Amino acid sequence: MSLQIASLNSGSNGNCYYVGNEQDAVLVDVGLSCKETERRMKKLNLDMQKVRAIFVSHEHIDHVRGLAGLAEKFSLPIYITNKTKVGCYHLTQHHTIHFYADEPVDVGSLRVVGFAKMHDAVDAHSFTISYNKITVGVFTDIGTVCKNLVHHFKKCHAAFLEANYDDTMLENGKYPNFLKDRIRGTHGHLSNAQALDLFAKHKPKFMSHLLLAHLSKDNNDINLVQKIFTEKANDTKIIVASRYAESEVFTVSNNTLEPLQKKKLKPTTQLALF
Repeated sequence: MSLQIASLNSGSNGNCYYVGNEQDAVLVDVGLSCKETERRMKKLNLDMQKVRAIFVSHEHIDHVRGLAGLAEKFSLPIYITNKTKVGCYHLTQHHTIHFYADEPVDVGSLRVVGFAKMHDAVDAHSFTISYNKITVGVFTDIGTVCKNLVHHFKKCHAAFLEANYDDTMLENGKYPNFLKDRIRGTHGHLSNAQALDLFAKHKPKFMSHLLLAHLSKDNNDINLVQKIFTEKANDTKIIVASRYAESEVFTVSNNTLEPLQKKKLKPTTQLALF
């Protein structure tokens, strides 16, 4: 009995994360268009009919761009806090169910827990998704490593963890100072150094897989991130989630993580998002 996980996209151009088992699945955020989300799900042989709900971390457009369209097409409930919903003006009451911090939500055979995080949104939350004593965390768009994050990170067999920027690249980069200050502020994003410190100090011995997420296009380097985390990984598999394409699908159990064997598909042309 296991969980399958995949990043459909991860970055400021759109975020969407899949967690599920053989019967049920959830999406955390839908920052891609409805059409592109479906296309990437199909490419990975993931069945939209197994998706039972969408959980919304916060109202920024790179997390909700395709939310209403996908929920409407597949009659999916959207779990969202009341404050966050106010910022998502395109949603209707029919689509939404309010969730509350630290209160478990059972969606089919999955249990989802949202908890408050530090980010410059009205009511931002991270999530853990659990099944059969296996827990996966989705931890992105976080300005600082707080007690909440440490507490939940320690429970995870696998996690999506933000490593948004390299300090030196951000400092020497082209962004204006006000934007640099926003990014590295306590309500901005996690740096490589902050994420690595969390991983090195609090990684549970049973964590089999870490997907590094929400990397900046301008202020980070994929090879650098892969290198510094691999050096601290021991038996944990390190994958950098792409801002341009879906990841592989991985199966997470209590002690092992193996990529699913995907069917051979005819080559497809990457659809332009923007």
